[in-house]
Amino acid sequence: MTTAASLDTTAVTAEPGGRIDVPLQVRNSGSTVEEYRFEVVGPAAAWATVEPASLSLFPGSTGTAVLALSPPRSSEALAGDVPFGVRVVPTSAPDETVVPEGVLTVLPFASITGELVPRGFDGAWRGNTDVAVDNHGNTPVTVQLTAQSDSSRVRLRFARETVELAPGAAELSRLTVRPARRLWRGTPVVHPFQVVATPMGDVPHESVVLDGTYQQNAILPRWLPRALVAAVAALAALAVVWFALLRPVVQSAAREESKKQVAAALSPSPGASGAASGGGSSGASAGAGGKGQDAAGGGSPSSGAAAGSTAGSTGGGTGGGTGGSGGGGTGDPRSAQAEVKDATGGDPTAGTVFTVPAGQAFDLTDLVAQNPQGDSGTVVIAAEGRTLLRLALQNFRDQDYHFVTPIVVPDGGKITMTVTCTEVGKPVGSPTPAQCAESVLVGGTLRPAPSPSPTTA
Repeated sequence: MTTAASLDTTAVTAEPGGRIDVPLQVRNSGSTVEEYRFEVVGPAAAWATVEPASLSLFPGSTGTAVLALSPPRSSEALAGDVPFGVRVVPTSAPDETVVPEGVLTVLPFASITGELVPRGFDGAWRGNTDVAVDNHGNTPVTVQLTAQSDSSRVRLRFARETVELAPGAAELSRLTVRPARRLWRGTPVVHPFQVVATPMGDVPHESVVLDGTYQQNAILPRWLPRALVAAVAALAALAVVWFALLRPVVQSAAREESKKQVAAALSPSPGASGAASGGGSSGASAGAGGKGQDAAGGGSPSSGAAAGSTAGSTGGGTGGGTGGSGGGGTGDPRSAQAEVKDATGGDPTAGTVFTVPAGQAFDLTDLVAQNPQGDSGTVVIAAEGRTLLRLALQNFRDQDYHFVTPIVVPDGGKITMTVTCTEVGKPVGSPTPAQCAESVLVGGTLRPAPSPSPTTA
């Protein structure tokens, strides 16, 4: 054996993402010049190199090469002991290869990321989203999930509050959001919330914060009031048709049939005619009675007509009253959303959130402002040149307002949002955006504009 090789140390420790160098001593004890090639073997071969790749030595001389071990900062380099070896191959005598061996200890590190899928969702009774957590570290980790809201108007519950993650693995946990109070009708309400994923164990790592929004929709659909008004109007129309047209016809037919039955009962039988004067007198009396009944019968149609007229008037009045009630209405619920971006150091940027259509008026009852990036500056929300809100961006992330007395925006009026950016925020776990980005959601009722009062001549 003319080749001898050894490592200066056989046990080394490396930080993931770093580099450790191990000197390799090679001696040529032969009688000729020899060139040696180096090959790294074992699990660490994928992230190990030898510099230089080959070495030429004179007889009886010793040379040094450097083994560089660079475990990546990912789940591919698992924490723990990783054996390795370096094959020293003489070019002229490959069968005299020697393999010095060692052990590399890779230190553990934790790195987790999270995402809400979807980030924004809606529902009338409840809403669901999946919390996805990924382990990019090189050691198993247990993650604790917690959720919090800006108010007590929603209840949040996880299907699993803790998830076990192997290196390079991902897990899902279902989050259910339920509103504390039901919204039967009106403008949807937005509930912002946060999910915090905290790694547990000896390996330190910062928690991951995820922002989400749940929009609570009204239980009763918007078209229901219109459908009820249409149903009431249809019933009123049927009542008018019945009392004005069908009922008088039915009563007239019943009176005619009654007159026919009375006439048949009073007419004399053919076999009852007699020659006696008593019989004639009786017949005359019967005739007089018949005339009396005829007179009574003649009064009945007049009385029936008056009754029919009265019923028709009552039906018309009822129909008109019902129609008037349906025509009043409660308006059309509307909502609008807009986002405005502004760069630092420039003029403020304004955007139109909602424009009131011609012939309409808008009753503003709900307003939600959002600053998801944590920007600094000011935001001004105005209607028809009148400032409604002036907020400092650094004081909030999500802010909602609900007005008991609506703010009336007249025909053709505009609701605007103006943003003045002084510093762009940095969202957690994401690169810093280039501009400030704010959004606003307004809700209310759109109704016909009141007509001007007539002037008195």
